[in-house]
Amino acid sequence: MQTSSADFETSRQPLEAARDWMASGLRVALATVVETWGSAPRPVGSQIAVNERAEFAGSVSAGCIESFLVSEMLDIMDTGLPRKLSYGVSDAQAREVRLSCGGTIILFAEPLTDRHLVDTLSEVRPVARLVDLTNGHWLLSDGSGNLTPKSDFRKQLERGISTGQSRRMEMDERDFMLVVHALPQRLIVVGAVHIAEYLVPMARQLGFETAVVDPRPAFARNARLPGIGVDSRRVSEAMADLAPDRHTAVVTLGHDPLVDDPALVAALRSDACYIGCLGSRRTHACRLQRLHSQGFPEEALARLHGPVGLDLGGRSPGEIAVSILAEIVAARHGRVPVEGNERERTVAGESQ
Repeated sequence: MQTSSADFETSRQPLEAARDWMASGLRVALATVVETWGSAPRPVGSQIAVNERAEFAGSVSAGCIESFLVSEMLDIMDTGLPRKLSYGVSDAQAREVRLSCGGTIILFAEPLTDRHLVDTLSEVRPVARLVDLTNGHWLLSDGSGNLTPKSDFRKQLERGISTGQSRRMEMDERDFMLVVHALPQRLIVVGAVHIAEYLVPMARQLGFETAVVDPRPAFARNARLPGIGVDSRRVSEAMADLAPDRHTAVVTLGHDPLVDDPALVAALRSDACYIGCLGSRRTHACRLQRLHSQGFPEEALARLHGPVGLDLGGRSPGEIAVSILAEIVAARHGRVPVEGNERERTVAGESQ
């Protein structure tokens, strides 16, 4: 079979759960996907944490093996020894844990006993850990330049911090797993309009950290977006503090150049991974002219997705929010067409 392992930005949620469980005195084990074949449902770097009560957080499959894996993890807590586990079509236990998709996954499972390690891995900063799969020993980079290992391994950890990619590797005739905990994906929404009421909660469900910016008093009332909050400072000031980076998507929904344009200027001057703009083709053409007059060349303006969102055919605010989030996810995985989407759309009777 052909290896189909993929690079993956490891979620912090399992480690955050592990940190809380350990703080309450519970024993915990962690399993990480180190290799996949066929149609395995979760990519390399995916993790699951299990505590001694058989509670778990995270996922290493689409539910195919989690119930069986929990018992293995409980045994690892008892023995205190790490091990590699294999599940799938070629596994001797295939009748019990066959992956419904027909794939195979290899996991590295380990007891978590070092509170400092778990605290470091669950912090909001890029962290890379290089694990020796033969014995469970690890080397850590905390993203601040405080690298613990010798120079042979230093390059791999630095590369992991830079790329945000987890992968299995061989060095010095030994088997290693580089597990990278990159910064969380962020979404900055400019314009606290109706679409934002749907877009922000959905993005949070997908693990995005979110911020909503709108200086207009009529839109900045927190009651309009309960539980979300609106930054009502000048857009340029708010964007300077938010500092979009390569983990950040920026979406402008304000319907007002005085609100949207300062955000787009800040986003275009940053490494933002996605920049989307609400508006019709005519509105977007005028927007491009304004930004071009401010010195942005055509190749820079090609980063703008306008009209924003994949063309799913929906017209309601909720449906448009789905299309925007879908395009952000597609862009993250390199699946957005270069030419963008040529269409008009009406939102509650108003043309974008």
